[in-house]
Amino acid sequence: MNFQQLRSVRETVRRGFNLTEVANALFTSQPGVSRQIRELEEELGVDIFARNGKRLTGLTEPGKNVLPIIEKLLLESENLQQAGNEYAGLKNGTLSVATTHTQARYVLPKVVQAFRSAFPNVRVALQQSAPEHIAEWVLSGKADIGIATEGLAQFDGLASFPCYQWHHVVVVPDAHPLLSKKLLTLEDLAAWPLITYDQGFTGRGHIDDAFRAQALETDIVLTAMDSDVIQQYVALGMGVGIVASMAVEHNLNNGLRALPASHLFAPNTTRVAVRRGAYLRSYAYDFILQLAPQLSRSEIHAAI
Repeated sequence: MNFQQLRSVRETVRRGFNLTEVANALFTSQPGVSRQIRELEEELGVDIFARNGKRLTGLTEPGKNVLPIIEKLLLESENLQQAGNEYAGLKNGTLSVATTHTQARYVLPKVVQAFRSAFPNVRVALQQSAPEHIAEWVLSGKADIGIATEGLAQFDGLASFPCYQWHHVVVVPDAHPLLSKKLLTLEDLAAWPLITYDQGFTGRGHIDDAFRAQALETDIVLTAMDSDVIQQYVALGMGVGIVASMAVEHNLNNGLRALPASHLFAPNTTRVAVRRGAYLRSYAYDFILQLAPQLSRSEIHAAI
């Protein structure tokens, strides 16, 4: 039994049983992957994968029980390498952070800048995607840390922590009729075409929940992942924008005005997540504490 065999099994499941993709991911050949899997199955005395001819179609019942053990063994081997680097005093490496565009654009620049000053030999790799992909990347080890507003607390394999709360704001062009309102209502907003975030991004669920609770139908004419894109289309007169407060605090487009909406939509909590059971380098703890100074290293370590 060797780690290459274990990686072949794990990657086969991750790649939907497509051995061509597995071979590319492991920098080997498809016959090589098949051989590694067969050799492990022969050593264990059970079939891990169900087959239709030469094609793998899924996990067998023994395979379903073997896979978590393989995942744990590979995680511990990665932890061993990380621990070796840590105790050898190495202050270099790569910290992979998966996050949304809003966090990467408006919140993380100061955090990354401070982190790089403390750890100049550590490279930071930012990966941007939807919250569900962020969770998957952290669970698979593709990312060390995940940062997002929605969804991270729903995964049992992740330890997640609240960082800070924020609200949505409404964005309209200069001279828009809504600027005359002393206090916006959901009814006021529902009377206009709306432009906001894609489903699952940047607190969109709280926006939908607020209108639904009031039985108000909305005309959401355009959605995007990027606050700057939303503002651009608002400036073109296509609709009223609902964006994250930090977006307008850092970069409100010329010709636009922001209206408070904290009384309309529930507050949002940005969370940071790491994989349970993973060994975190000291610089990973430092990064998290830069983002959420109210946390402690011992609290993070205990949750992992």
